[in-house]
Amino acid sequence: MSVLPPLSAVRVFEAAARLENFTAAAQELGMTQAAVSYQVKLLEERLGLSLFQRAGRRVLLTDKGREIAPVIIRAFDQMRQGFAALAQDHSTVLTISCTNSFAHLWLAPRIGAFQMRHPGLAVRIQAEDAVVDLARAGVDLAIRGGKGVWSGLEARLLTHNRLAPMCSPAWLARNGPIADAQTLHALPRLSPDDMWWHEWFAAMGVEADPADGPPGIALDSQVMEGRAAIGGQGIAILNLFLWKAEVDAGLLVEAMPSYVREIASYWIVYPPHARNTPKVKAFRDWISAEFATAIADDPDGRYLPRDE
Repeated sequence: MSVLPPLSAVRVFEAAARLENFTAAAQELGMTQAAVSYQVKLLEERLGLSLFQRAGRRVLLTDKGREIAPVIIRAFDQMRQGFAALAQDHSTVLTISCTNSFAHLWLAPRIGAFQMRHPGLAVRIQAEDAVVDLARAGVDLAIRGGKGVWSGLEARLLTHNRLAPMCSPAWLARNGPIADAQTLHALPRLSPDDMWWHEWFAAMGVEADPADGPPGIALDSQVMEGRAAIGGQGIAILNLFLWKAEVDAGLLVEAMPSYVREIASYWIVYPPHARNTPKVKAFRDWISAEFATAIADDPDGRYLPRDE
């Protein structure tokens, strides 16, 4: 036969043949006994031969039924084993997507604590600034900056972010004090066309285009901008929370007083069907607790702004 019989009927036959009982097959498959009988009859009519013989309340395989049953049962066993192995592999590897800055500055120094709590779970961090399609990229969840709306994904807020112009203490001693945002606009800034500069200047009431200031060094990541600022190369516009360790160590200072909350916030996102999978739930609970602790340790909201 070049065309397979209906797979739904083959599936019912496999259970009935393996259990040699229509009632038990119905219970295993979540069907009624009448539905099992119908599917078996449909298969027999398609093949043009009897697969079971009825003996009172019992059903027995016919000679043809005994001939094909081991082949079908073995095929379904192999499928069960294949899917079980696939599920096992998938359940023991957690793949996380996030930006390079978040990976380098926050996640990488802390992920070991999560790993120690879940030693049977391998973690893979996929760091790139482009927004990836989780399904196509084989990613379980992502940490994203935005407003919490991504098609086909659930999002849970982790924190709001504060933007601040940062520089080294030595640079500020040479070039400061900086009286206001308009004065800062005329000073050397790192990546002057960064969209965060636009946000910050707009919030500070400066209408001039940030890119119209003096020429600056263009860098393609917050990590490089922060390191350049530490090295005394100018002022960088940074997510203050990600640089808390450097601020606490005295490597970075705010170039001037300001309090600007970034338009985008940090969210953990994942497909709805994955919300209760053990690995996604474990990481979601862990990172949510980490940010809850960070917020509690920052009662004045210097690093992590509160809801408006």
